[in-house]
Amino acid sequence: MRRRRQNEDDPHNQERWLISYADFITLLFAFFVVMYSVSSVNEGKYKVLSETLTGVFNAPQRSVNPIEAGEATPTSRSGQGADVIPPPVTEAPRNRESSQQARSAALRVMADQLALEFDEFIEQGVVTLETSDEWIELSLRNSLLFGSGDAEPHFDSFTVLETIAGVLENRDNAVRVEGFTDDRPIRTQAFPSNWELSTARAAAVVRMLAMEGIEPARMAAIGYGEFQPVARNDTDEGRSRNRRVVLLISRDASIRGAMR
Repeated sequence: MRRRRQNEDDPHNQERWLISYADFITLLFAFFVVMYSVSSVNEGKYKVLSETLTGVFNAPQRSVNPIEAGEATPTSRSGQGADVIPPPVTEAPRNRESSQQARSAALRVMADQLALEFDEFIEQGVVTLETSDEWIELSLRNSLLFGSGDAEPHFDSFTVLETIAGVLENRDNAVRVEGFTDDRPIRTQAFPSNWELSTARAAAVVRMLAMEGIEPARMAAIGYGEFQPVARNDTDEGRSRNRRVVLLISRDASIRGAMR
């Protein structure tokens, strides 16, 4: 018997297009859902995200190779490698030391000039001169400058201070003038105590040096009263040594920085 030819197709095969059509509709629905979600996104959050992504993608390129401790940062050569910022240029310690040595040498020259000018007074013991690399200490007995219990310079003091001003002029060294007394109390209308007397004497010397042309900004006046003696106060000689005015001439120029 002849086999009957199957002319009719399987009905399932004829409906496969429905599967493709359903997939397309599903994708289309998902597409519109996504579009709606994007259109409803919070504008502020979207702006923050956009700026963050922009900053990330526009950031300069960084090296991905770690630098081990102690390893020098590579310098830029022919446009390759990271640029190294040089450290700030500072004055070399050797230059500062050389400058200080030069000022110390100039201070010794001033000390030699003062020693030459007051050689006779130094021999008499009414002037003493001590020097170091940082200071000149010129101590003057009050008898050279003032009368007893007085802060008004007498006539002979003008010559003494004029000589000192001649050594100090045309320089910038700071000058501290310090006044001292003995321990005998004083109680007058002008000077209620030795504090006022010692300070007034130091100020008088500063004023006279300024009149001789020394810049006032270089100088300071300080009074110690009887509280910094250099000798005992139970003898006339000791009290005479304690009544003094001391000029401290600094190697440096700043009067506020000249501490001793």
